[in-house]
This record gives sequence, structure tokens and C-alpha cells, in this order.
Amino acid sequence: MKRRVVITGMGIASPLGSTIESAYERLKTYENCIRHWEKLDEFERLNTSLGAMVSGFKIPEHFTRKITRTMGNVSVMAVATAEEALKDAGLSGSSCISNAGVSYGSSIGSLDAVLDFYSMCIDKKVKLLNSGSYIKMMPQTTAVNISLYFKTHGRLIPASTACTSGSMSIGYAYEAIKDGYQDIMIAGGAEEIHPTQVGVFDTLYATSSKNNTPKLTPSPFDKDRDGLVIGEGAGTVILEEYERARARGAKIYAEIAGFATNTDGTHITNPNKEMMAEVMRKSLENAGLKAQDIGYVNAHGTGTINGDIAESLATEEVFGNKIPISSIKSYTGHTLGACGAIEAILGIEMMNNNWFPPTLNLKNIDEQCGKLDYIMNEGRKIDCGYIMTNNFAFGGINTSIILKRM
Repeated sequence: MKRRVVITGMGIASPLGSTIESAYERLKTYENCIRHWEKLDEFERLNTSLGAMVSGFKIPEHFTRKITRTMGNVSVMAVATAEEALKDAGLSGSSCISNAGVSYGSSIGSLDAVLDFYSMCIDKKVKLLNSGSYIKMMPQTTAVNISLYFKTHGRLIPASTACTSGSMSIGYAYEAIKDGYQDIMIAGGAEEIHPTQVGVFDTLYATSSKNNTPKLTPSPFDKDRDGLVIGEGAGTVILEEYERARARGAKIYAEIAGFATNTDGTHITNPNKEMMAEVMRKSLENAGLKAQDIGYVNAHGTGTINGDIAESLATEEVFGNKIPISSIKSYTGHTLGACGAIEAILGIEMMNNNWFPPTLNLKNIDEQCGKLDYIMNEGRKIDCGYIMTNNFAFGGINTSIILKRM
């Protein structure tokens, strides 16, 4: 028998804010978090100078140098939001955490730590490399540092699957509890912004160059969009087996009703709309639901031409043309490995408050995009029991999570 899995705690660090309330309320201002990032002005032949940095996040005072010596910024945000999420769940300091599992991801570790290795190769001197360099850089750095900080002994599932790292981690945590391997999981994703990440997308001509008008970009699904903007952040959720959570009187934010993941198997960067549609269908099947049961879809919605078109056509194929849809990335930029977790958390808040934000800067829908009920200009009141949140990544990696209002 499939065990039910619920979310009992949440923590966030994002460009919108670093508390759940502040991040959610910022959505209602209809203003994005994009700004000119002076650091990018140092680099020749870089087309964009835009970024979206975390707002309101402070390293906890009790994070001593001894604690953070194996952490880059990405792990600091991951561990700090995990601490907030456990506190929110009423599990801070509980002995049961020792048996918890950790499922967490980022696109890569802390990129500044890569320079330690680079300096050794170029200067032929071991001057920057130290015992913490690899720990900070490795793809599993967020998951490992969370486990070490909270002294967990359960499963450790690191997901380094680019832009699906956060959603994949939540999905795998859901499966670990659903199938009886764990009762509690700490799950989510994080990413620290770095010029080299911006450079990767810039070389693909995928970044927005509206450098003088940062409030007008990104503009997912709009015919005049010109690319994405890189952001940063972290999102952590505490997943519990439903009966256990109910027995201890836990506050339950939502239930994870379904999850699916698949791969395109066709191209490393160009999305495959058929497999995008298939992952949505598989998620519905896993939840035992039909398309008409879903009241809203949170789009991956990056603001790139190929991504927007493929995703919207796939969504139309599964849901038809009446499904309400919008993109949180129009506010936060693309937070890469963190986006799936941040969007799941904000999606839960939106669902529980019956209010869903519009996609910013969406004025003229691209005729090549799917015919959907795009939420535009103003937020919308929607009373629904289920929402779907989708993410898609380089490598042709697709995820779809269905959340149920409790």
C-alpha cells in the first residue's frame, strides 16, 4: 500500500525574500527582483549584466568558522533553510532527526572552490587548495553538509541534475517515504550565483540583454522575450509520512500527491515536448488523478524561445487550453538547482491562499506557444485542490510534482 507523504516544514532563501511570508507577499507587488550586477561588467564579450540575488538572507550567528569550513555559499543557504524548515515543522532538536534521510541538490557545488584547483594547475603551486576545497565544490556538497550538521543517519540522495535538482530531490524524498524506506526526509535544492554560470548560458545566446531595463525581463511566453536571467537561492521542505505527522499533531502544509521524472534521450539542450507531456501524464497517473483535477500549473517558464514553446505545447497537449498557468521565474530569474524547491514552496502558499500571480512582462503571447490560460497583468483567485509544478533541465531531464491542498 502506498504511504501518504506530507510537507510539515518549509524554509526559503530567495530573491523575493528569505522568509516564506516575505517571499509570498513580494509576489503581490508585481515587480521582479532583477538588477544590474556590477560584477559582470568585468568580463569582455559577455552580453548580459543582469542577475537576481538573494534578499534578506543572513548567515546565522551560530554558524561558526568550524561549522562552515566545508561550506560554500550554496551549502550555507541549504543548511540554514533546512534549520528553518525543521524549526517550522516542530522537529528542531528532536531525536528522530538522527534517523531522517536527506535528499538535496544543486547544479554544482560552490564554484569559487573550483579556483583552488585551477590555481594549482596554472601556477604549479598548492597554495589555495586545502582540505575543504573538494567538499565545497562537489555536486553532493549541499546534501552532505546538511547530513553532517544535523547528524542524520538515514538515506542520502544527492541530485545534481541542473535545473531539476531541487524538484528531483523532493520527488526522490517523496518516493523514499512512500515506499517505506524513511519516515522523515529533509529535501530541496540550492544554488549560489556565479559569473561562470551566467557565462554558460550567455555562450548559448540564452541570456537576456535588456541590461538597461531590468524590470522588463525575463518575459516568459512573450513574443518579445530575449532570454533568461540567472538567480540564486535555496528552498527546503520537511517531508513526513502522513500518519506519523498526524499522530504528533504536526502542521501540514500540503500533501505530495504525485511525482514523475523521465529523460528526453534526444538532445542535450533542446527540449523534447513529447517527453515533457509524458512526464506530466506520468505524474497524474502516479497521483491517480485526471487532467481536469489540476487547478493550476506552475511553469518552468524560463523565457527562452525553445523552452517556452516546447513546454507550453506539451502543457496544452495534456491539459487543453483552459488550464491557468504562470511562471515564478519572471520574478526570481532562473535559480537553477534551487528553482524546483523554491517554486514548490511558493506554489503551496499560493494554493493555500487561493491566489496565483501573473507572469510578469507577458504582454503579447508568442503565437508559437501553446494555447493556454496564461495568467497576465494581475493575480487571480483560484480555489483548487491540486496544483502541478514542472521543471526541465539540460540533459533532457524532466520532473513533475503534484501538490494537494490539505
